[in-house]
This record gives sequence, C-alpha cells and structure tokens, in this order.
Amino acid sequence: FNSHWTRKKFLTNLNISKKLKKKLLVIHQSTNECKVKLQHKEKIICFIGRLNSSKGYDLFGKAVIKILDKYLNWKAIAIGDEPREELEFNHKNLKKLGFKKHNDVMDLLKKVSICVVPSRWEEPFGRTALEASSRGCALIVSNRGGLKEAVNHSLKLKQLSAKSVFNSINKLIRYPDIMKNLQKNSLKNFILTHQYVSKKIDSYRNEIIK
Repeated sequence: FNSHWTRKKFLTNLNISKKLKKKLLVIHQSTNECKVKLQHKEKIICFIGRLNSSKGYDLFGKAVIKILDKYLNWKAIAIGDEPREELEFNHKNLKKLGFKKHNDVMDLLKKVSICVVPSRWEEPFGRTALEASSRGCALIVSNRGGLKEAVNHSLKLKQLSAKSVFNSINKLIRYPDIMKNLQKNSLKNFILTHQYVSKKIDSYRNEIIK
C-alpha cells in the first residue's frame, strides 16, 4: 500500500487474521534527492494537479486572487488542466501553465516558496505534496486521506474553504520566519527518497525469501 490510510481503507469490514494483516506492508511513494538553495526561492505560490473542485482548485483560485491583490510583489502559478470542469480565475500575476513535463515541474518547485494542496478528495497518498516537500517548499495541505503521510512539515487547513486557504497563505507571507522554517524543515527532514524506499522493498523481499 502507498499509505497507512489506503491500508486502513482496505481492511475496513475485512475479517482477516492478525498474521495476515502483518503481511500487508506500507511502502510510500518516493522521489529523488535534490540540493535546493533556499535563498534562491522566489515569491511564488503554486497549485499543481487537476484544476477541479475535487482537488480544491476553486478554493485556491478564490484565495490566491485576493492574495495577489494584497501582495503586489508575489506571483502564482497553476500547473495542470481539466477539460471536464471550467474553473476560471484570472489575475495579471497568476500564470496558468497547463500540462508540464515532470522534470519541468520539479525544476519549478525549486523556485516556489509556497505550495498549496487543498484537496477535498481523499488522497490515497499525495504525490504533489511529496515532491514539493523534497524541493523545500512551504506546504499548505488539507487533512484528507494519506496527504499527511507525504510531508513531515506543513500548515494544515483548519477548514476546506477559500477563507482558510487565504488565511494560511497570508500567515506565511506576513510571517516569513514561519515560512522559512517550514521550507528548511521540509528539506532537512525529507526521507522518502528513492534510496530509502528501495531499501524497504529489498528488506520486504528478503523476508519473503526467508
């Protein structure tokens, strides 16, 4: 399973022995390690994923327009698309980049200061949060599904609302020390590397052989 949350969901109303349960292993997703110079972070807020209400893009859009009106020297980017749902938010400092190649997204995250993941959907894990954390972004996330397992340090949204998203972003901009500490701790304490997860998989294989 890619998170303890998905494992728990799988076991709901499933009557199996403790012995079998022990064989249901959680191996989180991973990404590569990368050196990021936090002093080179730019005043950028980002949203990455499907631009729909399930992913909370409507909450991000409403909140970030107000943020950009308040803080004229900040910019925002939205990476992704959604042909099935039209959520249109426009501002001179908001760039909608559409679909981008994975390597391009990872390079952009090195520059991003704040990444917002306000999902309504019960995320099985939270790939965006994982990758943003690995690049030293200050994370704002909802407490849905396995999202909290993808990051060690983040601001948790108190409510799934545009107001809560606005307040969280506003807090990080108004108090840069909080933002910088989140960035530093995200980078310093990031453990879900390919190497770390590969070792877990190898260990599991060795147990099977025994």
